[in-house]
Amino acid sequence: MPIKLNISEKGKAWKIEVPEEILSGKSIGDKFDGKEIKPELDGYELEITGGSDSAGFPLSKDVEGLGLKGLLLKKGWGMKNSGEGLRLRKTVRGKIISGTTSQVNINVLKAGKKKLEEIFPEQNKGEELKKEGAPKEEKAEEKKETPKEQKAEEKKEEKKEAKAEKPVEEKK
Repeated sequence: MPIKLNISEKGKAWKIEVPEEILSGKSIGDKFDGKEIKPELDGYELEITGGSDSAGFPLSKDVEGLGLKGLLLKKGWGMKNSGEGLRLRKTVRGKIISGTTSQVNINVLKAGKKKLEEIFPEQNKGEELKKEGAPKEEKAEEKKETPKEQKAEEKKEEKKEAKAEKPVEEKK
């Protein structure tokens, strides 16, 4: 199963998929040469900053090994906003990258000769549109209704027609 890499540099992320054998055995905090991932990344120095496994459990730099472990966590990493003094047991995976890892976050420490925009041209579509000054699509004045909304409107109209056709009986 390939591993998805998110390579971050100066607020932008570049995505690439690599075979799991390339990063297998490395851990969070390890630094390595970009040439190991892709030959075009020659000269780049990269650092593994995190990741998650196929079930969505995050990799934790505090847990040794590959396996899952339940940690008692307080406010901060791996926790949403929590009240004062609240601690919850969360499942995390060890810091070693293995076959169960599906996604890895990587940070660029040192840039190489080629810019990442040149290495990953297919991921620059948003910037190309901004540079060209492409006109924005004009919004349609009429709201397009979904089939459910159309059916609901038809039923309402039928009920109104049925009430109008039905004669009102006089009370005696």
